[in-house]
Amino acid sequence: MKHLPSLKNLFYLVNLHHEQNFNRAAKVCFVSQSTLSSGIQNLEEQLGHQLIERDHKSFIFTAIGEEVVQRARKLLTDVDDLVELVKHQGEPMTGDIRLGCIPTIAPFLLSRVVKHCHQAYPDLTLFLKEDTTERLLDALGKGELDLLLLALPVDTAGYHSMKVGIDPFKLVVHEELSDDIHEPLDYQLLPDESIFLLQAEHCITGHAISACSLGDSEKINPFAATSLHTLVQMVNSKLGTTFLPQMAIDAGILNDTSLAVMNPPGEAPYRDIGLVWRQTSSRILTFRTLGLDIQSLLAQE
Repeated sequence: MKHLPSLKNLFYLVNLHHEQNFNRAAKVCFVSQSTLSSGIQNLEEQLGHQLIERDHKSFIFTAIGEEVVQRARKLLTDVDDLVELVKHQGEPMTGDIRLGCIPTIAPFLLSRVVKHCHQAYPDLTLFLKEDTTERLLDALGKGELDLLLLALPVDTAGYHSMKVGIDPFKLVVHEELSDDIHEPLDYQLLPDESIFLLQAEHCITGHAISACSLGDSEKINPFAATSLHTLVQMVNSKLGTTFLPQMAIDAGILNDTSLAVMNPPGEAPYRDIGLVWRQTSSRILTFRTLGLDIQSLLAQE
């Protein structure tokens, strides 16, 4: 068999690419800077190509170096999956799961998921990360996360997904203004720039616009909030209205406010809630079992 590059050296290379700094990468790998540098040089010798162009102050990855990083990242992820497959053979609900979740779900559901898993699966540990859909999918693809809890639909090409529930959208207005809004609501009767939404990178904005058939951009306020709690404060200050997921309302986001909940026009607009994981993952049974548990938690709302 030909002399193959070591996984350790590939690990060094991937972390150097991520950190873009030898000292930080060495700390992540728990080795000295000289050990990391020697490992990458050894990798270059084994492959017969220069992966990094260096001078005494800086470095850049060569074109082939970038390609090797991408393939090495996938290779290391597959090795991790292989280890998990053997480690948890016959014991699916054990070990660690790195779970990513979007900010419009995490505060209202994750604590219940963690509590349930702690009680039902004491040998299963969840490590949580909250971020936008785009960043979470990127981390999943790089092997930095194992499983995502997202609002669907999103582009999950190349991944497996499992729908675990639906989350209706509700229109929220100040109580003093609710008498002026009659159901079924006609968006055209609302003042221009009176509907507040989240920043575009939060997928709930696109879901709300689509699900609620909100096509008139003149009704949308140019201010874009960073969180659902900010939206609540804007509406509670009588500045306009917004859409909130039922999940957040059930979790008490409107407590201590003077806000009223109304049904948006249309056929009960909602977003799907689902799990997403890599097609190459060996922990399908674990993820599907967890999905069924989350499905039950959502059904209890």
